[in-house]
Amino acid sequence: MSGKSIGRGWALAGALALAALCGCREKTPVLRIFTWSDYVKPELLERFERENGCRIVVETYDSNEALYDSLAARDREPFDLLFPSSYMVKILRKQGMLLPLVADWIPNRRNVDPVYLEQGFDPQMTYSVPYAVTVTSLGYLAKDVPDFAPSWAMFDRADLRGRMTLLADVRETIGAALKSLGYSLNSTNDLELAAAKAVVLRWKQNAAGFENEKYKEDLAAGAIRLAHGYSGDLMMAQAENENVRIAVPEEGSALSFDDMAIPADAREIRLAHKFIDFILDPRVAAEMTEYICYLCPNEVSYQYLSAEVRTNPILFPPPEVVEKLEMIADLGPANAKYAKLWEEIQAGQ
Repeated sequence: MSGKSIGRGWALAGALALAALCGCREKTPVLRIFTWSDYVKPELLERFERENGCRIVVETYDSNEALYDSLAARDREPFDLLFPSSYMVKILRKQGMLLPLVADWIPNRRNVDPVYLEQGFDPQMTYSVPYAVTVTSLGYLAKDVPDFAPSWAMFDRADLRGRMTLLADVRETIGAALKSLGYSLNSTNDLELAAAKAVVLRWKQNAAGFENEKYKEDLAAGAIRLAHGYSGDLMMAQAENENVRIAVPEEGSALSFDDMAIPADAREIRLAHKFIDFILDPRVAAEMTEYICYLCPNEVSYQYLSAEVRTNPILFPPPEVVEKLEMIADLGPANAKYAKLWEEIQAGQ
């Protein structure tokens, strides 16, 4: 055989081997997860991939509204698993954008803390399963914020002008203003909403801006001194800077659950159920709580948490704090009122 023939033979063999390898890769199931940033421990994702012979692709969003817009877009790759807040789960359910869960495929459902199931919007876990609990709080630098008070009124402090951030979230920030006025954060009263809008516009003039992700890094670095934020983000900042303190406003705040749910156009439905069941394993849930700094409401998992985490008043708030917390609800047609107010606030009107 000539050298050219041998070369062609090796090239053909290599091409066939590469094609076979590509074929194997194509057969490897891919679980596409759409979630918040820094919300799943990478090592646990790797473990799930190994145990299930799959590959996981994670994409992130920074608000429930961004999640909704992405799902509503027609020109996109389907996702297999979502982590929306409970009120957004209700909206997605109403619009036929979620699949009902197969209970028999999630035996670890039994580990979910019943206290949180009772407070949620899907107590039978028909379409969603609780993943994490958030208490919207204030994070601040103790040495740089004299006379701190656990109150939304902090955003009126002239000495902190330009050194504070508010969440870039329509329901959270308008809700904070409503709570500061003594109203429900789910108010649909036009006069109350107008008053809340005026408060947010006043805060906006005093704040450095609206921010959903970078604020935890800025707070830890001392670039800002006060942040309206999610409890887990603020705890991450605290882990980086011991000067960071966290408090729940005395007027009350938002209690949120982020849930696991499967979108209607999911491809890897069985694999998505396996992932939900994996997260609900008590030891996995405990490891996730320690990593993301949000409580995974898995009753059996609490025994595996460190003493420091188990006694943390932000992760396990005392009854007097819980009494002042309120779940963000799906307001149906009144959601449009909030959207309009938010547009006006962004425009400074």
